[in-house]
Amino acid sequence: MRQPLIVGLGRSGAGLHLHVLRNLARDARTPPLWTGPVIAVDPRPDAAAGLPPGQVTLTGTLDAACSLLGPAPAVVHVCTPPATRRTVLEELAVRGFQDLVVEKPLAADATELAAIERLRLRYGLRIAVVAPWLAAELTHRLRLLIASGRLGRLRALRVAQHKPRFLRSLRPDDGHPTAFDVEMPHSLGLVLDLAGPARPTGAAVTDLRCGPEVRPRMGSARLDLCHTGGVSTRVVSDLAAPVRERSVTLTFERGVAVAHYPLSDADDHAQLIVGDGPPEVFRDDALLAFLRRTYTRFAATPPGGARARDDFALHADVVRLLDQAKRHCAGRAGEPRGGGDDLNTKERTADVRV
Repeated sequence: MRQPLIVGLGRSGAGLHLHVLRNLARDARTPPLWTGPVIAVDPRPDAAAGLPPGQVTLTGTLDAACSLLGPAPAVVHVCTPPATRRTVLEELAVRGFQDLVVEKPLAADATELAAIERLRLRYGLRIAVVAPWLAAELTHRLRLLIASGRLGRLRALRVAQHKPRFLRSLRPDDGHPTAFDVEMPHSLGLVLDLAGPARPTGAAVTDLRCGPEVRPRMGSARLDLCHTGGVSTRVVSDLAAPVRERSVTLTFERGVAVAHYPLSDADDHAQLIVGDGPPEVFRDDALLAFLRRTYTRFAATPPGGARARDDFALHADVVRLLDQAKRHCAGRAGEPRGGGDDLNTKERTADVRV
């Protein structure tokens, strides 16, 4: 039996991971995968405020948490902002923790990614990047649809991942440097899974504006890709949108399919519309499925043994693509461009709406 250790009780740690861990414990479809209590690390004295009594044991430092939970049984949920990712992972690694569930994105940029890759190899870390869409039933059905050839060859993917995010984005401690870092890691992992490796062909980002307040590069982001198999992809994420949307449109040779992922933890139903057919509506608690799969994989191989199969390489590619996009967009402000000739310089100030 494993025991969860949550580092960071913000929105993802308390609002998502802790909530889903409790649901996982109550899930009768699988044997128990973890035992409690859940230990949490957060220096804020009120970090556990609002949580039901006894749901989590809060500590202010990692050393304090280590006095309650050793590395061997622990599965560590790293729920800190991307900018602190490498530091947190290194602190965990030197203390002997190996099985890590890391919030997306895996790293803030390519330099940080290289450092994390070195940590992974040096300490034998087993890193599962939080990627609910890859564990979703809806994604499974999309894979089957593509493989079946029912609508012919896949030609294009269009992803819209929008939500209003003013309150969090305008906070000075938000921890996300650009709109590329918030929702887009989910989308990129999905399109790389469905259509294979890709290179960027265009990127754009806008500022977030609310009255006199401006948060540079936190409004919306767009990334265009060309996959090695010939599929073209456009991913758009608007954090100033008036409504929420998480949809993927797949264009085939002989038809179109539209997939709608659940919008939040308030309702876990997905929808899939293939061609002119009626919507298929079904429950799809993807984060629960992801954590069940991850804990099962970790349990299959004891710490110190062979590394459990994971999607680390895919998530590393996501970071590299995002890094190229951010460097390209930074170029319009006179900063080093990077990203190579694949990025179209005319796209730097393009309208990201589709």
